[in-house]
Amino acid sequence: MVTALSFWRDLRLPFIEARIVPDGREVHYDKHSHDVFSVGAITSGRSVYWNEDQAQEVSTGTVVLMNAGDVHACNPIQDSPWSYIMFYVDVEWLKHLQKDLGVDVRTGMQRFETRLSRDPVLFHALTALYATCTDVSNDVLLKQTAVFDFFILLHQVLKVVPELRLDTNPKLKQAADFIAQHCTENLSLNDICAASGLSPSYLIRAFKRQYGMTPHAHMVNRRILFAQQQLKAGQAIADVALAAGFADQAHFQRIFKRLVAATPRQYSTPIKSPSTINTPHSWQVNMPLSG
Repeated sequence: MVTALSFWRDLRLPFIEARIVPDGREVHYDKHSHDVFSVGAITSGRSVYWNEDQAQEVSTGTVVLMNAGDVHACNPIQDSPWSYIMFYVDVEWLKHLQKDLGVDVRTGMQRFETRLSRDPVLFHALTALYATCTDVSNDVLLKQTAVFDFFILLHQVLKVVPELRLDTNPKLKQAADFIAQHCTENLSLNDICAASGLSPSYLIRAFKRQYGMTPHAHMVNRRILFAQQQLKAGQAIADVALAAGFADQAHFQRIFKRLVAATPRQYSTPIKSPSTINTPHSWQVNMPLSG
């Protein structure tokens, strides 16, 4: 059951945590500040968002941002129901990301001038990030990719970063080859970056432009290709799921059907062609006589 005190953390992503509040009437904030960067989404209802010297009404679809040190509060309007999710991000991690994105961070992490946004792309991306991070069936590479994807998008939508150059980088092929060779392992972004010599933020942005999918999607695709070969060789579905790197057979079945448009059992049980086809006499075609 989700309560007002539901927090998400993952030791493999120590730079970020999240909270969900399904009923904002249960929490009341005095004005306060954090030493981390915060970004959240109002998922239903409406409330009053106060940041520094400005108070604004926010409602479903609004994304709110708080720089480290911003004095802020967000509370219900009278007894009106509302709900939200919130992410808390380590400032040093965000500073390194900004540096990789080409932002001048010589004086520290660049603060966001925008304190709220009603951009639907940002809202849906943030709620999708929460769903990805809190799904226990998702592997670490998918969660890491989702985090980088969102915070790169955040900087792009709010026009904080320069446009990425489209130069072909041979290191991207190194990354793709490494993923293909190790796709059945529990890869992390650090593994891929170490093998290719690329920074996480550059890898996420450039890989998708070069190959049309994220590193995680590439890994999953290679896993399914591996699984198809194993199934054609007659291996049991449960064994293939484990060998391909999936946490359990149910997860394997879902991903396989999503990419192949067939279940593993359907794929591994092809229609057998008979050695001879007996054509009924009534199907025989009578050729016209030439005359």
